[in-house]
Amino acid sequence: MEIGTKKHVSEEILLKAFNHMMLAKAMADIYEENRNITKYVHSTSRGHEAIQLATAYQLTKDDWVSPYYRDESLLLGIGFEPFRLMLQLLAKADDPFSGGRSYYSHPSSREEDLPKIIQQSSATGMQAIPTTGIAQGIKYIQEFNLKTYDQNPVVVCSLGDNSVTEGEVAEAFQFAALHQLPVIFLVQDNEWGISVTKEEARTSDAYDYAAGFVGLNRMRVDGTDFIESFEAMKKAVDFVRSERKPMLVCAKTVLIGHHTSGVRREFYRDEDDLAKHRAKDPGKILRNRLIEDGILEDLLNKIEKNARTEAEHAFEKAIAAEDPKPETVTDHIFAPTPITEESGEREPKGQEKIVMVDAAIHAIQELMWKHPEALLYGQDVGERIGGVFREAVTLGKKFGNKRVFNTAIQEAYIIGSTVGMSAVGLKPIVEVQFADYIYPGINQLITEISKSNYLSNGKFPVSNIIRVPIGAYGGGGPYHSGSVESILANIKGIKIAYPSNAADFKGLLKAAYYDPNPVVMLEHKGLYWSKVPGTEDAKTIEPAEDYILPFGKSNILLEADKTETEKGRTMVIVTYGMGVYWAKEAAANFPGIVEIIDLRTLIPLDEKLVFERVKIHSKCLVLTEEQLNNSFAEAFAHRISKNCFRNLDAPVETLGSLNLPAVPINLILEKEMLPNAEKVSEKIKEMLSH
Repeated sequence: MEIGTKKHVSEEILLKAFNHMMLAKAMADIYEENRNITKYVHSTSRGHEAIQLATAYQLTKDDWVSPYYRDESLLLGIGFEPFRLMLQLLAKADDPFSGGRSYYSHPSSREEDLPKIIQQSSATGMQAIPTTGIAQGIKYIQEFNLKTYDQNPVVVCSLGDNSVTEGEVAEAFQFAALHQLPVIFLVQDNEWGISVTKEEARTSDAYDYAAGFVGLNRMRVDGTDFIESFEAMKKAVDFVRSERKPMLVCAKTVLIGHHTSGVRREFYRDEDDLAKHRAKDPGKILRNRLIEDGILEDLLNKIEKNARTEAEHAFEKAIAAEDPKPETVTDHIFAPTPITEESGEREPKGQEKIVMVDAAIHAIQELMWKHPEALLYGQDVGERIGGVFREAVTLGKKFGNKRVFNTAIQEAYIIGSTVGMSAVGLKPIVEVQFADYIYPGINQLITEISKSNYLSNGKFPVSNIIRVPIGAYGGGGPYHSGSVESILANIKGIKIAYPSNAADFKGLLKAAYYDPNPVVMLEHKGLYWSKVPGTEDAKTIEPAEDYILPFGKSNILLEADKTETEKGRTMVIVTYGMGVYWAKEAAANFPGIVEIIDLRTLIPLDEKLVFERVKIHSKCLVLTEEQLNNSFAEAFAHRISKNCFRNLDAPVETLGSLNLPAVPINLILEKEMLPNAEKVSEKIKEMLSH
């Protein structure tokens, strides 16, 4: 797209921009002069001020913007004063973005009169998917008339040039172009990626790269020239606001400051390069233009002097501000959930038993009928087949392809887009086709989703449900049989459910929907249809629509005989998922001797009940399908040992799969690797002999 003939930019806007540029310069200078005080790593916007301010001035309170870590001028431009930015610079308690938890220029904001900002991370390019998810959500909201806006919202995703080489950025470009979303990808190209030059990093700039994404409009602009940048961004924003189509703006900028306060320009740049960049200082370019237009130099000098004074006063005030109190360090790991007690009818009279897969389908159907903000997407979940395990069958036909739809093979996008969808008030239910394929989405799950509530100081919990078919049976082989709960359980800030029967599945899924936090539902493929011998009990009476089962509540599936317990002859098996059925089959060989606890959720974990029962029985086996070494099961066994040590008659044991890199496809080898009832029986016999 061509920028077109230059139009007049008012003197008021030009002077406003000059003032903001001088503020940004004064702030950078002050930070550099006070390196002993500005001890936390930070970047400044020196060299990028023109394009950032030009962008900021176009945005309204209904718009969304995702700045990256060099976008301090953009934040000034949308209305954040130096003092408030400095509170984050110095990690103070009243830091408006993170409460002293995150780096400078890592904002998050829901302030009513300003553009909205989801939590921003440091991982380069990772904001592209969550921000595209915002645009996806806004399109959905407008299509279903769920909210009215003063004017069509625009979403801006700001990126450094080297971040565009990230694969996840390509996923965002692809989705935005395919679905024609109202998003602007603003790429600020200063030709450096820390010490990596453009020649070392890429074959083309973002403008040429974007040509491969059909439907993604493009524009180039000199990002050091405020007037050109202002006109370009006005045209870009107006286009997206009216046409509801995506745009990429490639803005050529310069890097005058350091990469960060810790990675300094003198480490890797020579004087010729620095001189070339300083020659394009946006503040100097705008100053010269204003003088050419008849603005008195005395006025500009006064503006620069006042900016320095304002920045100095703000810095002194920020230094004096209070630090966070130590006890706040554990605030906002999760947002409070309204679901704390089991409620509703679990076993309505006159109902037949249903399989687990139908429990999930019915739960989602009931939720989607009731809540128009709910939608389901992922690979192959649409009307054509309704999931490779038929776990979403009928939903596409009932709700249409705007509420239940297929995506490309983009696990990172599927998972990461839920950040933006949640931020605008939607409840995305998404699916990763097999647990083995969740790894491309782990980056988004850890970097963006799990940290969002904590680092935004409670402003942006990510409310989603991520469905993950999991587990081995029947020769699924090395890429369709894996267990991933230990990896997920190491991610702080997400919840994990692992139901073993239809009633639990439906109740937990309902709880997950009303929970404002991110939830991963691990759904064992072998239990979906109860086709695996011994899993008939995974079928249950279908609970009523109002049934909800809270997270963190284990279930005693089988109690030991109290008389045997009094004689010290009993033990407890703690397990979940398919382990429940191995344990039940094995326990039948030891009548009255074995108690079985089904954890039902792994995060939060019902440690209280487990510890109580282990202290009663004095022997405990933690049973899992996962490979044992360094697993969730081993970690939990350690905590049980520590908390129940004085009551144990034997070490807490674990049983799981052999420590192999993958599940073999051959059925004989698969059986040898996995636990089963026979192996559990042998372990019970061994433990009871103590």
